[in-house]
Amino acid sequence: MTNDTTRSERPVPRAGVLDIAAYVPGKSKATGGAKLHKLSSNETPLGASPKAIEAYKAQAGTLELYPDGSASALREAIGKVYGLDPDRIVCGNGSDDLLHLLTAAYVGEGDEGLYSQYGFLVYPIAIKAAGGRPVVAPEKNLTVDVDALLAAVTEKTRIVFLANPSNPTGTYIPFDEVKRLQAGLPKSVLLVLDAAYAEYVRRNDYEAGVELVSSSDNVVMCRTFSKIHGLAGLRLGWMYGPEHVVDAVNRIRGPFNVNAAALAAGVAAIEDKAHAAAAGDHNEVWLPKVTKALEGLGLSVAPSVGNFILIAFPDRDGKRAPDADAFLQSRGIVVRRMEAYGLPNSLRMTIGSQEANEATIAALTDFLKG
Repeated sequence: MTNDTTRSERPVPRAGVLDIAAYVPGKSKATGGAKLHKLSSNETPLGASPKAIEAYKAQAGTLELYPDGSASALREAIGKVYGLDPDRIVCGNGSDDLLHLLTAAYVGEGDEGLYSQYGFLVYPIAIKAAGGRPVVAPEKNLTVDVDALLAAVTEKTRIVFLANPSNPTGTYIPFDEVKRLQAGLPKSVLLVLDAAYAEYVRRNDYEAGVELVSSSDNVVMCRTFSKIHGLAGLRLGWMYGPEHVVDAVNRIRGPFNVNAAALAAGVAAIEDKAHAAAAGDHNEVWLPKVTKALEGLGLSVAPSVGNFILIAFPDRDGKRAPDADAFLQSRGIVVRRMEAYGLPNSLRMTIGSQEANEATIAALTDFLKG
């Protein structure tokens, strides 16, 4: 046996793994308040469809059976609702699962993955996990800048992530700008359209990306059941892409990466269009109401089209975002701190129930008076 003094006393992760900043989800508890209002994770206040809940419960008697590894019924249901070829759909354990799979399939050691300044924090995690280098393009007015993204592309760029609408800002770029981005990218670069909040957007110049995927060889669209469908606890997402991308992802994904209860609930949720419409209608009423109320208090609110808002606070002692967060927690209201996104003086607030929204407005009114 050779005496290798360079060996460690325990297994050591490969180079770069410990440089990854772990994703930290929004808080679930508050320090005070008679009732908890959790507005930190962009969950729908309407909950899941009753039909999805029943479908979930119906799986309890067959938990010993493996799920359908190809998610056939769910892919067919999604295809029927959106007019898509089920063979070009892949389902995942949340859309995060699919973002990681896409990155693992197309990014390797020394490659680059590109995203905008306030893009979803999972993007750099996935890129680094694959051995690549994250590259960040600056934004303008908290909005994706297509020219900046294109300027950041190099010979090493393999994947570009575009969250549209973006999280945590809630801003979006029109479909014409998305098409301009795709047209300016080398054909060898994969453009991933992360449309997690697409169902909330009611703007004539917005498209989630179905059309572009259908007509391109280098575009994929990812969607989630966690937001408007209210299935965040089950972890369920899907992607639509070219046949060759679908083939690559299917070769590396887990054989049973989506559990049976999630698959059943997903079919029921996607077919319950009325429930999703009600969630969208609720947001359409309360997003402008909350925005107007907080702007009336002198706060700056980014122009969101999602089910959340990004609130900037005054840069003065006792009135900054951490102070507001502590005050809200004392009232039982939990929002999201933004230090990890480089926005330390902002908080992100989910558009919640009428009670939660009104409680937050009242609490911030009192906070700013003090």
